[in-house]
Amino acid sequence: MIIALIVAWLIFTILIKVVKTTVKTALIIAAIVVLLQVGYGIGPQDILNYVMQLPQNLLQMRK
Repeated sequence: MIIALIVAWLIFTILIKVVKTTVKTALIIAAIVVLLQVGYGIGPQDILNYVMQLPQNLLQMRK
């Protein structure tokens, strides 16, 4: 019983760390997107298009 509680506590602790990191990263990305939109007029769709074309651009740069 005690071993099960220790394992559950470890899993819970790891889960909390993962959630905190995920939320922190999501907030940073949201802040960057808002700053780009307000400061430069670059919207989320523009960023998404750039990210989707990035592999093609990298392949073209290698050639």
